[in-house]
Amino acid sequence: MNTLIGLLIIAIGSFGQSSSYVPIKKVKNWAWECFWLTQGIFAWLLFPLLGALMAVPEGGSLLGVIGGAGGGTVLKTVGFGVLWGVGGLTFGLSMRYLGVAMGQSIALGTCSAFGTLIPALIAGENLFTGKGLVLLIAVSIAIAGIAVIGYAGALKSQNMSEEEKKKAIKDFALKKGLLIALLAGVMSACFNLGLESGVKEQMQSLNVPDLYAGLPATLLVTLGGFLTNAAYCLYQNFRNKTGKQYFSVPKKILFNNLLFCALAGALWYSQFFGKSIGESFFDKGGVMLAFSWSILMSLNVLFSNVWGILLKEWKGAGRKSVTALVAGLLVLVLSIIFTGVSQQGKTPAEPAPVEQTQ
Repeated sequence: MNTLIGLLIIAIGSFGQSSSYVPIKKVKNWAWECFWLTQGIFAWLLFPLLGALMAVPEGGSLLGVIGGAGGGTVLKTVGFGVLWGVGGLTFGLSMRYLGVAMGQSIALGTCSAFGTLIPALIAGENLFTGKGLVLLIAVSIAIAGIAVIGYAGALKSQNMSEEEKKKAIKDFALKKGLLIALLAGVMSACFNLGLESGVKEQMQSLNVPDLYAGLPATLLVTLGGFLTNAAYCLYQNFRNKTGKQYFSVPKKILFNNLLFCALAGALWYSQFFGKSIGESFFDKGGVMLAFSWSILMSLNVLFSNVWGILLKEWKGAGRKSVTALVAGLLVLVLSIIFTGVSQQGKTPAEPAPVEQTQ
């Protein structure tokens, strides 16, 4: 039952993230760099800060809690966030060239594999026996689902005329989009490397409840990502002379833009808030906990493609393309079911792994 509760919480957060790019379509009279930086203030600074404050014990302070993790660990976590920021920038571009559905699918699939397997390898997990093998199979199933979805996107590209492509996705460019999406996925995996860099374990030693133990680490990673994105956006403001757009729009439009950027930021952050809370319901050292990053990415792909269908990005793609898309989504769901069933079958007979830490 606890596992199902954890999965439900992660799914709710994932649905929020997959919906976060919808409010941005309501932003008016701002260049890309203006709305990206503004929503980033909410997504990577304000809401993560509010979440991290929930982890502060009574009578303590956030600086005291984060400082207790050690300066080296904090810097390493922020450093991974800086690298993740590169993925965040290219992630937005992948959707610009491929659309919400295909762009998120490929980037998140790559991110899922690297973000799940690299921490396991660093922790000394053997991927060919026991829990490690289950993890490897589950990730492979998820990657297979992503590959099928990518195939569906290729079929979609073949079946649509240039006019239909531009109507659905204004700047559609398959080859450029694929390369950017793969880069975005590899760099975005650094987010989970930051979460697994040791801050969460230190939070538990400082008597921070397990429910909120992952939130300070999330703040440190998003802080690093904000630095990367802010530097790029401010550079683009200077280069394109768009800095004046922040306050040159009418007050009504400014309020509208701030409102929808804040909504986008809250929805985006909900995925990592949900992941942190949901993980607390999983067995420590269990497969579900190790696979939680891949679960989040798979659900993000699932929900992003639902939005892709609602936004009519697959209109005119053909029955074969849609069939392949649905098959890929079902494979993603299978990867989660496989992991859950594997854990149920092994946990009672193998109590020792519960005591291990990632």
